[in-house]
This record gives sequence, C-alpha cells and structure tokens, in this order.
Amino acid sequence: MITSDYLVESVSSSKPPNNSSHYQINADEIFYDSSFLEQLRREKLRAQRSKSTLSIVLLNFDQVIAQEYRSMCEILKLIRSKIRDTDISGFANQTTIGILLPHTDEKGAKAICGKLIEANKMPLFSMDISTYPDHIFESLAKNGGIRPDSFPFGLEDPNRSSRFKLFLKRGIDIAGSIIGMLTLMPVMLITALAIKVTSPGPVIFRQIRLGMQGIPFTFYKFRSMHANVDNQIHRDYIQDYINGHHAKINHGDAEKPIYKMKSDPRITRVGRFIRKTSIDELPQLFNVLKGDMSLVGPRPPLPYEAEKYQSWHLRRILEMKPGITGLWQVEGRSNTLWDDAVRLDIRYIQNWSLFFDLKILLRTVKEVLRCRGAV
Repeated sequence: MITSDYLVESVSSSKPPNNSSHYQINADEIFYDSSFLEQLRREKLRAQRSKSTLSIVLLNFDQVIAQEYRSMCEILKLIRSKIRDTDISGFANQTTIGILLPHTDEKGAKAICGKLIEANKMPLFSMDISTYPDHIFESLAKNGGIRPDSFPFGLEDPNRSSRFKLFLKRGIDIAGSIIGMLTLMPVMLITALAIKVTSPGPVIFRQIRLGMQGIPFTFYKFRSMHANVDNQIHRDYIQDYINGHHAKINHGDAEKPIYKMKSDPRITRVGRFIRKTSIDELPQLFNVLKGDMSLVGPRPPLPYEAEKYQSWHLRRILEMKPGITGLWQVEGRSNTLWDDAVRLDIRYIQNWSLFFDLKILLRTVKEVLRCRGAV
C-alpha cells in the first residue's frame, strides 16, 4: 500500500451549496459501484484473452470526505484530467475511487500514481496498486495460494449466483457426500485393505491442492503409487501439457490421443486398477463434507501446476469451488487439449445450475462404468 503524505486544501475552497441539486455533473462520466465493478470484470476478461497486463489503482478516502458528494465528484474529474483517455475510472464503493489501467504494468501504474500525488489538489488518501496477473503468480510461488485479503481484483463478485442457489448446492454436497460414503463404504474398506497388504506406506495419499480463490487445502486420495516417489516426472508432464507440447505427451495416436501418463513406473498394481475404475477418488467425499470441494466443479490443481497457468486459466480456480467431477471429466476426459479442458471448466462456471450438476453427476456414473479416458 502507498499512502499519500499530502494533506492539502479541499478541491474547492468555497463551501458546497446546501442543495446538492445545484451541482451538475454528467452521469455518463461516472461508473457507480456496480457499473465500475462490471467494467473491472470486462477488463479482466479482455486481459485474459489478449494475454496483456492490467493494473488497478484504488484511492481510499477518509469517510468524512467521502460523504461530501460534490468533493468526490470533483476529485474524480481531477483524476481523469491526469490519466490517459484509455484508462477507466469510477467509484469502486462509497469511499474508494478506482482506476483501471489496461496494458499497464506495475511500473506504469506507479508512474500514473506519481502524477496524481504531484497534482497536490486532493485530500489525504491511501493508495493500493495491483497488477493482473503478476501478483497472483508471485503469491502462488511464495505462499502456495492467493490471499483473498490482498486481491483487489476480487472487488467484483466472481460468482454472481444467488446465495440461495449456493446454499442449496452446499446442502446437496453434504447430503451427497454422506450418502456416497455410506453406500460405498464396503468398496472403500476393501480398497484400503488391498493397498495396505500389497505395498508399504499409508492407505490415504494426502496432497496440497488449490481450492477456490487459490486457497490451499489438504486433498485426499487412495494411494495408487509407491510411497515417497519423486514427482518430477509429473511436473515435466504437466508443464508440457499446459505449454501445448501435445505430440510429446500423447500416449495414444493421432486419431485417439491420450493426454495422460499411461505407463507411470510409480504406480502400483492395485493403483492401476483403482485409477482405471476411479476408486482412488472416493476419499474426496471427505473433502466435500469438509467444504473444501463440491461434488461438481473444476478439478483442483497442484500449486506447481497453477504456476504454469496463463492468466485466463486462473478462472478455473478463482471463481468456483473445485469438484470431484466436472464438465471436463464427462465431455473431455484424457483426450482433451489443455486449453479446451479449461474452456469446458469456464463454460461450467458460467452456466452452472443445480440441474446442470445433476446431469454431470449422472453422466459421471456412466463414464466411470465405461472406464472411458481413465488410465
């Protein structure tokens, strides 16, 4: 955060008229709350598609100043005189003016902030600067997750579904996970015994994955690999997959490609069977019950996987709770290119409904029984 040291005279030395209607301003010049946040959403999407940088500056004003509508409007007009015609400014909320800077990195954003401070005509304010998506990758690398409290681009509500629908989705997750665990308990007990008898090591494999908004959580699976194996082979494979080196990682053929490691030496004999039948995923019902995951949603990535994402790929973890199954799993499976898989996840996020979830769950049962795309 950058804090202005300038406490200067008011924008207008004369007192504002008591009747605010005496002050005229063109309503088209200002984006109020929801309009500015909608513009923020659009610019994020544009930056994602064009792979360009986008910076945001938030000017946070004192509550007393913010209550004076005339002064805030004058401040906004002053700001617009100091920024470029292509920049977008408006009220992010009642006490904050936001400035969107397309095709501008952090250095450029700071230069524009310098102009605002040098203007020497604004009251005391604090200033937040963030660049999309640079700070996200930095956070992933340092913390293994994205801290929502330091994520200005989270000003918008990424999931604009009603609270009631989300409440119902959570209720279905709880009921579904409990029913699933009770129904499949014999299968889970037999699987646990088979793993314990055939290979040394824990029955349950625990791994850090990234949930909604990049928040890390402990992810559960039945262990299908030998204990304490090196994950470098998977790191290399994931990097090639995300970077589009499809010919290198295709374990099928040109007509029926398989973008999944087919002959992984780390997998045990029992592991091959439970992977092919998707039994290894059953412990994630506990993740659903805990609230880390949903029955339906994008699959949760590993931190080192998310570090390789392009900015638009991040939508699959920022905007929806991860799931045991999803649209990618029933429509694409392991013969889908990475970018197409992400598009399937984004399509689900944009169009999800309780009925859509039910359709995906039913299709998942069919795909699991067919073992299609499983390796």
